[in-house]
Amino acid sequence: MRKSAVYLLAENRLLREALIRLLSKKSEVSVVGANAYSTAVHREIIAARPQIILMDSSGSKDTRPSLISTLRSAIRNVRIVMVDMESDEETFLDAVRAGVVGYVLKNASAVEVADAIQSVAAGKAVCPPTLCLGLFRCVMQQTASPRATSWGYDLGLSRREQETLELLRYRYTNKEIALRLNLSEQTVKNHVHHILRKLSLPNRFSVPQFYENEKARTDIHIVATSAERPGPASLNDSAKSGENSFPPMDTAAQG
Repeated sequence: MRKSAVYLLAENRLLREALIRLLSKKSEVSVVGANAYSTAVHREIIAARPQIILMDSSGSKDTRPSLISTLRSAIRNVRIVMVDMESDEETFLDAVRAGVVGYVLKNASAVEVADAIQSVAAGKAVCPPTLCLGLFRCVMQQTASPRATSWGYDLGLSRREQETLELLRYRYTNKEIALRLNLSEQTVKNHVHHILRKLSLPNRFSVPQFYENEKARTDIHIVATSAERPGPASLNDSAKSGENSFPPMDTAAQG
């Protein structure tokens, strides 16, 4: 069986050493490098040319997607597996959006981690069953009701922030939002803080009026855009010139 070349990217040294010991016992895995997050770590990873990158979620949330994108662009067909401490749905979805195709929790056994690496190497995707529902729900929301959060997207909000904003609009409390979105209250507080900062709002009670102002602005834009479209007169002009005209209607058939 061909071994899968794996690079370990983890902030905690003890975790890296534990993963090296764990994977070294697997005949189907070859560890080609290990290091912590740094500004230059991607050069080392690119030089190692791994097939699989096994990384933890302790790196900066802001820089992690950029690092993943850099590695995926620099190493052809590389596949990334993330190991996370908790089954946080937002962290999982952010990882998937960045390009991660494997996701396991830190309480996974050695067999489960090795199986995840082999599955990803074979072109499959891996995620805990407890997070599959969140992934399905995210896709469903994108396809079934894209208008529900589109106005928030235009304002630079993440999808989860858009969902939180929609509930703030109806004056839901942090606890109620957490229950509806299956998040912790602390995560909701963080989303609310980011939303208010991005929208330059003084507090959460300003959201309903902000929404009404945005809706009015959007409606005016839609009306203005519609007014610019060619009307029936343009069609009549085309008919007069003989271009793209329809055959005359049989008035007798109208009854």
